[in-house]
Amino acid sequence: MEYTDDSKDRRITQLRKGILELAVMGVLYHERHYGYSLVRVLSESGSISLKEGTVYPILARLDRDGLVRTEWVESAQGPPRKYYAITPAGRQLFDELSEEFATLVSLVRRKWPAPEPDASALKKVLVRKE
Repeated sequence: MEYTDDSKDRRITQLRKGILELAVMGVLYHERHYGYSLVRVLSESGSISLKEGTVYPILARLDRDGLVRTEWVESAQGPPRKYYAITPAGRQLFDELSEEFATLVSLVRRKWPAPEPDASALKKVLVRKE
């Protein structure tokens, strides 16, 4: 099978799924947010472009699993906003997952040494033709 850009895109999507969930939990660890403000915070460095449609399914999953709680808050700029805050269970899971993530990142970034050539593999075999 040949490597294609589609294959690369699928791999990037898979990689982002879990990492974005962890990033959302990380932002909520320190401060509650509504959906759009969360997208702004995650995108502010400019290194990644996110849409609200990416974040809302993550928030819904975290809410369903009891890892975040929601609260409607009146807004001076328009309709009420649904704010998300991490729960104690969410904090605990974030702490555990970030340790695992750090381990995986160090594994990816590790400078793996090239294997030492095996001396026996370097010996050439001579074959005589008769």
